[in-house]
Amino acid sequence: MNHILKYCKSKPIYIILALLLQIVTLFFLIDYFSQRFFIIYYILVIFSLCVCMHIINRDSDSSSKLLWVLLIMAFPIFGGLVYLLIGNRKIPKALMIKDRQAYSDYKKYALQNVEILKHLHKDDYVLDKMTSMAWSNGYFPVYENCEVSYFPSGEEQYQSFIEELIKAEDFIFMEFFIINKGVMWNTILQILMDKAEMGVDVRVIYDDMGSLTYLPRDYAKWLNDRGVKTHVFNPLRPQLAMAMNNRDHRKILVIDGKVAFTGGCNISDEYINTKKRFGHWKDMGCMIKGPGVEMFTISFLQIWNYQASQYTSYANFIKDRACFSSLRNKGFIIPFSDSPTDENNTGLNMHLNMLGCAKDYFWISTPYLILDSEMISSLKLAVSNGVDVRIVVPGIPDKKMVYQVTKANFDTLIKAGVKIYEYTPGFIHGKVCIIDDSSALVGTMNMDFRSYYQHYECGVWMHETDCLKDIKKDFEDIFEVCHEVTLDECVNTNPVLKLYRNVLKVFSPIM
Repeated sequence: MNHILKYCKSKPIYIILALLLQIVTLFFLIDYFSQRFFIIYYILVIFSLCVCMHIINRDSDSSSKLLWVLLIMAFPIFGGLVYLLIGNRKIPKALMIKDRQAYSDYKKYALQNVEILKHLHKDDYVLDKMTSMAWSNGYFPVYENCEVSYFPSGEEQYQSFIEELIKAEDFIFMEFFIINKGVMWNTILQILMDKAEMGVDVRVIYDDMGSLTYLPRDYAKWLNDRGVKTHVFNPLRPQLAMAMNNRDHRKILVIDGKVAFTGGCNISDEYINTKKRFGHWKDMGCMIKGPGVEMFTISFLQIWNYQASQYTSYANFIKDRACFSSLRNKGFIIPFSDSPTDENNTGLNMHLNMLGCAKDYFWISTPYLILDSEMISSLKLAVSNGVDVRIVVPGIPDKKMVYQVTKANFDTLIKAGVKIYEYTPGFIHGKVCIIDDSSALVGTMNMDFRSYYQHYECGVWMHETDCLKDIKKDFEDIFEVCHEVTLDECVNTNPVLKLYRNVLKVFSPIM
């Protein structure tokens, strides 16, 4: 009984009930006044039509346009207002201002790296195309002489986390969507507190929605009291203005400005299979050493400065290039971040650009496959150009409704020649892409609307680096334990289930 009462008083229940109360109240008021005052009824109808025109003409993906126009036309009295409240992707003004300031500050550092662009191999079409796109999308520079290590499992990345954290002398920056108490976090936390006591500058950012059901409401204060400087990103509030959709989905660990990690791994025991959920949990990530680490340092401080009362200068944490003078590593990397406060959609453009550059094969893993028409058309075009396109999705889903939307795309893609593989041992959460033995991307972006349009994301694109062979080998091992979905399976799906999937697909932009 006490457990039930405690659950009912929890923050998630409070937020859900408060939102439902606001929605019911809003709809009741609109219905009440529109029935008694015809002028209000017609004003709302005209307003909804104007909103439809705005949606049709906005620069956005066609799938979300179709959904919102359909909803508004079906419910002309309420539709326009509902769109403004939860569908307009409106960014909080304070976040927009600080994000642009952070972008301006970062640009100063990016411009210092222009000289590398001048020395690139102009006969390398892929390198030239990707560096040009990255630069125009957000002044993301290309780095050379960086050491890149690939981790085919969360367990291996976690071990490297611990090894590098123990070496920390100056600072530790951690930014994760999910932090959950358990073996993984408890081990890391003890190191963080020990390092903070030794004078190391330890800072942690976690997303409020991602960690909502895992951490107590006052956990950030608890960490701060123990020397671990902590911010909760975009705290959830019971309000209908859904700037709450813009979540910090990045996974970044930076140590002393010399080492950085990114990939799919959050801080929770299922990522290292200490806790079993949805079969075997497979995740992937990478570690960067060298000058390219500065991009992850800056990305972290951009989010930190948005929330902090005192501005932290990048200059205090960016390592001088002389620190890396001994590094002589093959290839190039482009560390990047993505933000919903601009119109660039860098994560989406990275995937599309790689797809357009592929000549022999394009292999990608993603836990969620919720695609707009642009991505579907690009996948089809690549296949028609003779590219071997393969997409790996989970065999055991973590979100059953979203998984049905993923399956709703199978029929169209397989008919076009795209090969779909289900990871039969369990749930694959890694977000990795490789093309032609020449380039790869390891990051945090899923192939879905939230990652492409609404979330803060990050990753690293690499070209001709030594770890590419490890990434390809990992994919080959994945295919060995996967089930390739056939067209017959799609055709013979229960008609009722097909209808259910198609209905969900219409609503996929808000899932």
